[in-house]
Amino acid sequence: MERYGSDTEGEDQERPLLRRGNEDRVQRAPVCCSSRYGLALLSSYGFFVVYSLRVNLSVAMVEMLNSTHQPNVNHSGSLCPAHPSPARPKHNHTASLYDWDSATQGWILGSFFYGYILTQIPGGYLAGRFGPKWLMGLGILGTVIFTLLTPIAADLGASYLIAVRVLEGIGEGVTFPAMYTMWAAWAPPMERSRLLTISYIGAQLGTVIALPLSGEICFYLNWTYVFYVFGAVGLVWFVLWVFLVFDSPNTHPRISERERLYITNSLKNELSTSSGYIPWRSIVTSGPLWAIVVAHFSYNWTFYTLLTLLPTYMNNILGFSIQQNGMLSALPYLGCAVMAVVSGQIADYLRETCEYPTVIVRKVFSVIGMIGPAVFLVAAGYTGCDYTLALTFLTISSALGGVSASGFNINHLDIAPSYAGILLGITNTFATIPGMVGPVIGRALTINNTIEEWQTVFFIAAGINLFGAFVYTLFGRGNVQPWAVRTSHSAHGD
Repeated sequence: MERYGSDTEGEDQERPLLRRGNEDRVQRAPVCCSSRYGLALLSSYGFFVVYSLRVNLSVAMVEMLNSTHQPNVNHSGSLCPAHPSPARPKHNHTASLYDWDSATQGWILGSFFYGYILTQIPGGYLAGRFGPKWLMGLGILGTVIFTLLTPIAADLGASYLIAVRVLEGIGEGVTFPAMYTMWAAWAPPMERSRLLTISYIGAQLGTVIALPLSGEICFYLNWTYVFYVFGAVGLVWFVLWVFLVFDSPNTHPRISERERLYITNSLKNELSTSSGYIPWRSIVTSGPLWAIVVAHFSYNWTFYTLLTLLPTYMNNILGFSIQQNGMLSALPYLGCAVMAVVSGQIADYLRETCEYPTVIVRKVFSVIGMIGPAVFLVAAGYTGCDYTLALTFLTISSALGGVSASGFNINHLDIAPSYAGILLGITNTFATIPGMVGPVIGRALTINNTIEEWQTVFFIAAGINLFGAFVYTLFGRGNVQPWAVRTSHSAHGD
């Protein structure tokens, strides 16, 4: 692990830097119609596409299966009284149906993550080497194209569909590292929380909208249109991205000179002057980076537990049909999106106006965003058959998780803005593992679908969250690390 003497010294020096930022506030470029906030909105649209393409299959899968060959699943077997929705007439659909067993379904649903984990670190490297605009654009375009091919792949066989989902994961894997690299050149330090939370709210909105909308598309049309509709939305985004987005303020032809100077001057002391050199040894031995890794892994364990197992818990335990109540199923993610944006505004206000050190803000928001969800997740397991209270606790749990968007989640840009894409690739590689193994462990622990078994699942997720918050609180840092700002001359001594 790296020595922390320089980190502490850097934190002590942070207040003067913040005061200097306050003195220069008159030079700040306006927010309205600015290129940097336009980038935030368009990248938010991009992450909306990314997450809608990620979750739509889980809804469409219900309609893709031949029900005459599937086990008879209803609410009569739930532990609590059923809460059925009004019956709706069945439509005559002509889309193909498939006789996939549960194991095959599991491989299809999980195959995305096997591709996704492969391109995290390469995505960060390639974004720094060739520019983030085209890497992110082509990554999402590839995912869109394979989404449009999903019905054809399903007709060819489960193995073809698995291959398509792996390729979708490979395409999406570069998006977050590429966007972090983009923000390293576009986000002024005192606006990072605002800009990044606006950008990444699209991920939550993609889940919020795709879950219920996919169900409605399946009902009124058929399951194939789930992929066609969201694929078309992705194509529109790609056209806008190509013509409106540029890698840096200096290459943007329509940015105002005032905004360009504001962004570049605010970043001139933070970006490395090394050209093409990456201090890999310093990166992989950085204590602050591994603090983010642990926090990211821990947070995602809870996130993926909710994302993948919440429908099963509500159906099998609470007798609540999540397919027929899509908007209610999306409430936790809507709460997360709202809190992410609110926390971004508050975090930057505390850093700039109240002059709180960045490291304090990041740690406080991380603790709230990790311990809060842990408490309410455990509480949800003790609500008995009160599904309204259970959904309330689960929504609060997810909403508080959104606070961490202004904590460890953007700390990469604080400690090494020049290499933020690579750092995000490293942390997201580890943070993808819970999506691959967490749900498997969760289902293995809930074979009998008893409340006690589910309480165990929630306790494990909460315990992992608490551990992540503890490690990040001890070892997290808020200032640019020495190895991230070395000159080309000194860098080769690393």
